Amino acid sequence: MSTFGTLFRVTTYGESHCKSVGCIVDGVPPGLPLVEADIQTQLSRRRPGQSNLTTPRNEADAVQLQSGTEHGVTLGTPIGLLVQNKDQRPHDYSETDLYPRPSHADWTYLGKYGVKASSGGGRSSARETIGRVAAGAIAEQYLKLAHGVEIVAFVSSVGKVHIPTSDETDEPLSPEFRQLLSSVTREQVDAHPTRCPHPAAAEEMTKRIVAAKDSSDSIGGTVTCVIRNSPIGLGEPVFDKLEATLAHAMLSIPATKGFEVGSGFRGTEVPGSAHNDMFVRREGGIGGLATSTNWSGGIQGGITNGEDIYFRVGFKSPATISQAQRTAQYNGNPGVLEARGRHDPCVVPRAVPIVEAMAALVIMDALLIQNSRQASAALLPPITSLPPTMVLPPPAALEQIKREAEKQAAAQKQ
Repeated sequence: MSTFGTLFRVTTYGESHCKSVGCIVDGVPPGLPLVEADIQTQLSRRRPGQSNLTTPRNEADAVQLQSGTEHGVTLGTPIGLLVQNKDQRPHDYSETDLYPRPSHADWTYLGKYGVKASSGGGRSSARETIGRVAAGAIAEQYLKLAHGVEIVAFVSSVGKVHIPTSDETDEPLSPEFRQLLSSVTREQVDAHPTRCPHPAAAEEMTKRIVAAKDSSDSIGGTVTCVIRNSPIGLGEPVFDKLEATLAHAMLSIPATKGFEVGSGFRGTEVPGSAHNDMFVRREGGIGGLATSTNWSGGIQGGITNGEDIYFRVGFKSPATISQAQRTAQYNGNPGVLEARGRHDPCVVPRAVPIVEAMAALVIMDALLIQNSRQASAALLPPITSLPPTMVLPPPAALEQIKREAEKQAAAQKQ
């Protein structure tokens, strides 16, 4: 389907070469400051033609707010967002009248619907993600103002070129990579055309992308994303655990092939004694607790625990390449396809804001769901019939625990 979310709902529309693409966003809280410039920043990071590492298709991707705001403030009603498709060249795709492109969606869309878009990838084109990025910018605007949430994604690998993530120890991730996760900014990410914040790796990634481009080929890669200052308690066990909804969101992005959260598959190689995140007392932690490590990636039992959420998404090499490929026509006759059109030799630099947008949509939707639960529970009388171990202490009790801990620490110093 073309709708994502439960309370914060986004419906995208449009194909690669139709008149426009965009979305309807429902569930935006009223009173949120919002103008087109708040959305345009992320769309401009996603747009084609940014460098010689991306497709040369020249689209400004200028967003137009159609509804749901007045005088720069949201009304709480559905927000319509529209972006014109201006640099269209449908004639570049005449060969796909005869050939389904290998590893593209031409054949499966035709098999599902019985008809298909005549040019480009139709709904499977990355042009569809414009609506996601626009909606994600709105979600991110609320998350930042209401909770100080920060979402930063970056390219962590291209082909076999990786940012170093582990060392010779048994720890799933090296201290250097963990420091990068905790401190990297979008400004650092955007400082290089690859959107890799590791200078040495970025230069090698550039060489790999250029090599693919020069040989009329393509190459894949991975995008890592970190979410900081996420509220505690987000995620709906058991089928809508937060890592499950993140995986759903990320794997709905075109060309994605893999997802891992926290220590991911590397975490399967270390013993539990090295992987467990031990609890420590920390101001600001839920119940006064936090974790000394964060191999869980900020999610335990499918619920956020207040630590940074981090995950990685794998993108395959783009399917449409200009090399001659021996394949078959729709009628089954063998032939040679030489695809035309303007395509990315590697999608991961432009995928960064798409990953950030989908992360924002997941967190925003989960936050609205949790807020509705907490608001409903707050109308009930205080719980007095359960053992203390079954109930989160009220704020006054937490303050008392904190004061006692401070007294004990001071006494130990004397």
